[in-house]
Amino acid sequence: MNNKIYFTPGPSELYPTVRQHMITALDEKIGTISHRSKKFEEVYKTASDNLRTLLNLPDNYQILFLASATEIWERIIQNCVEKKSFHCVNGSFSKRFYEFAAELGREAYKEEASFGKGFYPANINVPADAEIICLTHNETSSGVSMPVEDINTFRDKNKNALIFVDAVSSLPYPAFDWSKIDSAFFSVQKCFGLPAGLGVWILNERVIAKSEALLAKGQSIGTYHTIPSMLSKAVVNQTPETPNAMNIFLLGKVIADMLTIGADGIRKQTEAKAALINNYISTSKVFSFGVEDSRLRSMTTIVANTTMLPGDINKVLEPFNMAVGAGYGSKKDTQIRIANFPAHSLEHVQALVKILQEKIG
Repeated sequence: MNNKIYFTPGPSELYPTVRQHMITALDEKIGTISHRSKKFEEVYKTASDNLRTLLNLPDNYQILFLASATEIWERIIQNCVEKKSFHCVNGSFSKRFYEFAAELGREAYKEEASFGKGFYPANINVPADAEIICLTHNETSSGVSMPVEDINTFRDKNKNALIFVDAVSSLPYPAFDWSKIDSAFFSVQKCFGLPAGLGVWILNERVIAKSEALLAKGQSIGTYHTIPSMLSKAVVNQTPETPNAMNIFLLGKVIADMLTIGADGIRKQTEAKAALINNYISTSKVFSFGVEDSRLRSMTTIVANTTMLPGDINKVLEPFNMAVGAGYGSKKDTQIRIANFPAHSLEHVQALVKILQEKIG
């Protein structure tokens, strides 16, 4: 049996209750039921309702289930951009989202910051003809976060553009002001502590209206996963195609468990654990902060420069059944990434820090 605790940034450590919920799912044959059955409608509704409660989501937002957040990038461009999009790019994932626009035949503007750096909204001018603004709350590759209060500033200056927020490796930590954004999305294999294979797209009536307007113009907005197609099924708690019913079931159950702590409780726990890790990095002889501006450091994906190879660090951690993530892409040998998700308990983080202090320094 593998007892290792994975501090990798996704897939990551499973939420502690997942094992029991998977047994329940197998007992109830969730992997076998029809996606047109009443049972599946209950599964969908439970996951959707629980997520609404956890995120304090207003009634004018809909929840759609897709294959991944990567798919959601593509669906956003297809469904909501006739000509031009705007992207804040400061890492590998925000860059890939930007690239999707060109691959789908749209013109994309970008404001770019170097790896490990963030943005200061006062210095950003979004072109007036940009139809959508794509922001990344938490850049998983670099550990840079865009504070919610910075995200909120875009609405006042860009009232017509739709604002999309990639919160793949941060929700449910950020307390978004839903009146300031039109959509957010995430994958379940990070902060929600589930097996990979499910993306969750939260979107409001402005996003829906844009997709319908483009469709009415005769523009192709996709096939089975157009917003109108998905919504026609979502309103009756179904999906257009056979979905990952197992993961939707697990998501509903895990969020129910999270609700016993509450979103504010999760935020406080996340910040307490991040403080332990950051305090260690600040005194380490081996590690230094990958993000210099402390205000822009992620609470959920902590990145540190390292003079020791990540593989060697994990060799040190191996006897203690722990593993951290290597840096992303070109940083794979010079940085580590430490996930700080709800599945990682305070005791887990305390143990990790103690071992790093004693064995690495």
